[in-house]
Amino acid sequence: MKENKKVNLRTAFKTIIWPKRKLVFIGLVLIVLSRLAGLVLPLASKYLLDDVIPSEDIEKLKLLIGGVALAILVQSATSFLLTRILSVQAQYLISELRIKVQQKVLSLPISFFDNQKSGALVSRIMSDVEGVRNLIGTGLVQLIGGTFTAIISLVLLLKISVLMTLFVLGPVIVFGVVALKAFKYIRPIFRKRAKINAEVKGRLTETLAGVRVIKGFNAEEQENATFEKGALSLYENVKKSLTATALMTSSATLLLGLASAGIMGIGGYKIMQGTLTTGEFISFTLLLGFMIAPIVQMSNIGSQITDALAGLDKTEELMNEVSEDDLPGRNMALPKIEGSIKFDNVSFAYEEAKDVLHNITFSAKPGTVTALVGSSGSGKSTIAGLTASFLNPSSGKITIDNHDLSKVVLSSYRNNLGVVLQDEFLFEGTIRQNITFASLNPTEEDIKKAVEAAYVNEFTDRFEEGLETLIGERGVKLSGGQRQRIAIARAILANPKILILDEATSNLDTESEALIQKSLENLMEGRTTLVIAHRLSTIKKANQILVIEHGKIVEQGTHDNLIQQEGRYHNLYTLQAKI
Repeated sequence: MKENKKVNLRTAFKTIIWPKRKLVFIGLVLIVLSRLAGLVLPLASKYLLDDVIPSEDIEKLKLLIGGVALAILVQSATSFLLTRILSVQAQYLISELRIKVQQKVLSLPISFFDNQKSGALVSRIMSDVEGVRNLIGTGLVQLIGGTFTAIISLVLLLKISVLMTLFVLGPVIVFGVVALKAFKYIRPIFRKRAKINAEVKGRLTETLAGVRVIKGFNAEEQENATFEKGALSLYENVKKSLTATALMTSSATLLLGLASAGIMGIGGYKIMQGTLTTGEFISFTLLLGFMIAPIVQMSNIGSQITDALAGLDKTEELMNEVSEDDLPGRNMALPKIEGSIKFDNVSFAYEEAKDVLHNITFSAKPGTVTALVGSSGSGKSTIAGLTASFLNPSSGKITIDNHDLSKVVLSSYRNNLGVVLQDEFLFEGTIRQNITFASLNPTEEDIKKAVEAAYVNEFTDRFEEGLETLIGERGVKLSGGQRQRIAIARAILANPKILILDEATSNLDTESEALIQKSLENLMEGRTTLVIAHRLSTIKKANQILVIEHGKIVEQGTHDNLIQQEGRYHNLYTLQAKI
């Protein structure tokens, strides 16, 4: 993974704010108009008390009320437009970012997912990008608008009374220093919160997915304790950030409250001395609120922007991960292939210096069946994973039609690949949706052939909704054999040149296995097939059988040849025959 630099406001400006500069500019114009309109009331109050009322001029009063009403109308309209334009655009940007992050995640190699919790990734895709609304939405614009209002108000306050203004500035500066230190303290808290949140969601996702195991082992109390620990950890993190935020708010209330009390004293004294009018005092008080309110608001918006940057840090980490097709040397798109596979001295290790495969060499001609057998943990699934390009060799070379797989654009290879796994994954939805998952716009005739070839119709004909039957999350409403037949139908419809069957009959009863053996014969016809099977009776017709033990090929040949050798395969087959 590339070294990640923390996202700051400058980088966020370049990558997020600047591309949307037209909308941000419109937002700034609207906020300026809104704040200028807001200043009409305090200025009108001075004019009302010092000029209009003493002169008892009804026409001036009407004009004044009309001007204030117009200013209020402008404020209302600009406030609506700000929300309509910026907030809606911010939500669109969040959707855009989610789509980009999700696309990036799916482009990452299988090894990345082996080290991540799915719930944590869901959190990073759905939650971490939400803070963007405080950059493109009204948050950043209000921060700039608040600064603008505070500056204009400060100029007007100085014009009324330099002494009272300077008296107020002291507490404001102290508050600014407190806020800056608080933001430095808060940002790491927000970063840690994103991590804790992802962990808690990840564990919760696993808990819900494994609810049958939990209930089967009466482990509810254990899972409750695990979740409680995570939830309390999240609470402690939130408590820290709330404490810092409360410190800022309380500091503002104390310091600015004391300043207001002082202003009452100074203003009252100046009125008594005749150096300040009542209108000027009221106007000063209102303008003071216009200067202080944005400063207090800025502390809250600052926290939101800090939260946004912390979330974007995590998003940036994901976006910096190297995609499968971005790996060095992957630049060759495969032409139409025949399906020849060759392993040349291939070794592989999940951990450095701990090889699980040692110098594997074999070849599979187009349209042939190669079976992998051996004890659990011998390396069969690792060979299948390498063939599927889910893993990359530590050394040696794998070729497809004499093309080095390590240099191939993986999408061009996987267009020719079909996989049926031991624990086949089905998506929530209908049987039809799962069968057509890997095929673009298949015809009804193609679907029907796939359904019949995999004997899916043997059970769907008994369902009231047929292929439109909803199967629940991960196909929970179906039996293991039914799920496997749907997976085989999916592979038949995808029509791959290379097929990997990983324990495709291991979860089946005798009747289902007999049906699926017929469908597998249809599926494997004309395709280069790699089969992993514990039931050796299912691979008698394989063109070649590789016996894998401790990551090495210890025997190789046809069923009859290996039986005659009376070696490891003979022992395995004889043992199963007795069972």
